[in-house]
Amino acid sequence: MRTLQQYLQGLPIEFIDQLEKFGIIKDFSEQTEILREGQYVKYVPLVLEGAVKVFTRHEDKELLLYYIESGESCIMSFNAGLKSTASKVFAVADKKSLLLLLPVEKLNEWVKSFPSLNELFFNLYDQRYASLLDTINHLLYSRLDQRLYNYLQETARQKNSKIINIRHRQMAAELGTAREVISRVMKKLEQEGKVKQLQGGIEIL
Repeated sequence: MRTLQQYLQGLPIEFIDQLEKFGIIKDFSEQTEILREGQYVKYVPLVLEGAVKVFTRHEDKELLLYYIESGESCIMSFNAGLKSTASKVFAVADKKSLLLLLPVEKLNEWVKSFPSLNELFFNLYDQRYASLLDTINHLLYSRLDQRLYNYLQETARQKNSKIINIRHRQMAAELGTAREVISRVMKKLEQEGKVKQLQGGIEIL
């Protein structure tokens, strides 16, 4: 296994020493819940390997907000941890992932002692803000067929495979629509030659 210094190149060695002393490195299998909506955050996840999906929920509808990939963390849990407020999002492992869990009781000390931590999260705020604006624009202005195709392309990129095993119900939940609507749009994308529905999954063409 690689060392934390190899995973987190660019961070000062003094901060790496603190992470090794107080952080927890943990494996998460695919679809494992990492953060629950409404819970008080005790650990902020930092992805070393794999990817994590962050969602928001309203009533019975879920919406995928963004992915967290290697070297990134969740700004929503970071913010909730610093302010000692309940999380407004939930997160699950998109695939087998290795995470470094940062204890929130050390965050206030670390952000004061290590400017590189602030820089990391300020950069992530910029990225996530851009991602959220993109999500809002797609919701307001893009047709569902384009949103679905973009979603499938991103999922394929995350899985590093042109064939992905995903159910219509899951796609509907993550895009905030109904399964029947997804089924109709999938037929349209297939007729346009953009996807092929297989017995064992969906092929992105």
